[in-house]
Amino acid sequence: MWIDCHCHTKYSYDNWLEPVNLIRRARELGLDAVCITEHYSYEASEPVEQVGRDEGMLVLRGVEIATDRGHMLAYGVEDDSWNIWGRDNYLPLAAVVERINEIGGICVPAHPFREVGACLLESVLDLTGLAAVETHNGGNRESDNELAISAARHMALPSLGGSDCHKTEAVGRCATQFLQPVTDMKSFIAAVRAGACQGGYFPGFTQAALAA
Repeated sequence: MWIDCHCHTKYSYDNWLEPVNLIRRARELGLDAVCITEHYSYEASEPVEQVGRDEGMLVLRGVEIATDRGHMLAYGVEDDSWNIWGRDNYLPLAAVVERINEIGGICVPAHPFREVGACLLESVLDLTGLAAVETHNGGNRESDNELAISAARHMALPSLGGSDCHKTEAVGRCATQFLQPVTDMKSFIAAVRAGACQGGYFPGFTQAALAA
């Protein structure tokens, strides 16, 4: 099954993407699920779950955290109590990873080789406590993704893919193929920890682009 593991809607407050448009586009492309990872807040994405139920599509939720060394995707948190720093930006990366792991979640560096603002680049190789690396990001240049693929291999970590969509046309460019069933966040995390996942360029997106 294929899941777009890195999606944003208007609840990230940096775009106008309506959740229903995201979900309908994902279904049209043939994705099996999406994971909403709004910036800074897990709780911000709560309204999207109901939209998913109404549209008959599995919607999972995570959060994209802005650290002092780049962005981190966190999965498995249940509210915003993960954030013990009292601010949204430039949180201490090592402490964030430790905190998310302590509460049973997993951390995945987002677009680690995209050179915008604070970014990890090669320093990602020195991080510990990660569950996977986002190797395929739909907003990246292919060369950035190639570097992330090499990093994941070097670190012997699974890979994830996500569109990082902020508009309908971007949904599904990259996604993750899961090799065991995912029905909720618990099974999502179990699959990642088992290495039963692989980021890639989603075939449904490519086919739609060729047909357009």
